Amino acid sequence: MPYEYDDQNIFAKILRGEIPNDTVLETEHSLAFNDIMPKAPAHVLVIPKGPYVCYDHFALEASDAEIVDFNRAIGEVCRMLGVRPGEGGSGYRVISNAGSHGVQEVPHLHVHVLGGRPLGPMISSR
Repeated sequence: MPYEYDDQNIFAKILRGEIPNDTVLETEHSLAFNDIMPKAPAHVLVIPKGPYVCYDHFALEASDAEIVDFNRAIGEVCRMLGVRPGEGGSGYRVISNAGSHGVQEVPHLHVHVLGGRPLGPMISSR
């Protein structure tokens, strides 16, 4: 079954300029902005500008240019935040939730880049 994109989700509204954001980086195919409820000292969301619901939807249907741009944008955000371990940072975590089991809250692909403190274990084992 193909993904159905809801163009009324909050990130679609941000992309259309209907809702303001605190932009960190904007490229041809991606937008990165500070999370309004940060879970770490550095917490930036990176979203593609195209109508993709989750990562597998994006990976399977986005153009090569969109995929490269999005991944490079994530790398640039890590550089801008100073969290890259190879450049003096202490590391970061990249998270993308998908579907109900992944606890995805907004049906538009978004990646959380978190850093600036120890982040603890990934998930609890249950």
